[in-house]
Amino acid sequence: MAVNRNAGRHRRSTWVWLAAALCLVALWQVVDHGGREVAVDGIGNMATGARDAPARTPAHAFLPPEAFKTLALIDRGGPFPHRQDGGVFQNRERLLPQQPRGHYREYTVATPGARDRGARRIVTGGDPPREWYYTADHYGSFRAFERTGDTP
Repeated sequence: MAVNRNAGRHRRSTWVWLAAALCLVALWQVVDHGGREVAVDGIGNMATGARDAPARTPAHAFLPPEAFKTLALIDRGGPFPHRQDGGVFQNRERLLPQQPRGHYREYTVATPGARDRGARRIVTGGDPPREWYYTADHYGSFRAFERTGDTP
C-alpha cells in the first residue's frame, strides 16, 4: 500500500495560507486603500481622512478639564501660553477632512506635570471656527466635538 507522505505537509500549508489571508484581511481593515490610516473617533465611528468627517459628540463628554481653559482662550482670542497656539495646523497625517492650507488652527491643551507642551491639542477648522477636534496623542487620532454649552 502506497503512503502519501505529502498529505500532512499539504494540510499544514493550507493552514499557513489561510492564516496569511486572515492577516491580510485584518490589515486591510486598519489601512485605507490609499495607504492612509483609519482614525476612530473614540466611540466606534471610523473616519478615513478626506472622505468622511468624524462623528461629533458634546465637548463635555470626553475633554479633560484643561481643554475648557483652552476653549475659553480661543473664544477670547488669547493671549495663549505658547507661541505655536493659533498657528496653522497642516493636517500632514491626513486624518482630518482635506481642506485648503490655513483652514485648521492648533491650540495647546495643558498636560498637568508636563515640562513641555505635551501631546494634547485642540484643532479648529474655519474662521471663525466651525469644526472642533481634540487629540490626546499628538495628532495620532482625533475626536470631533460640538460646542454645546462646554460644561465640564
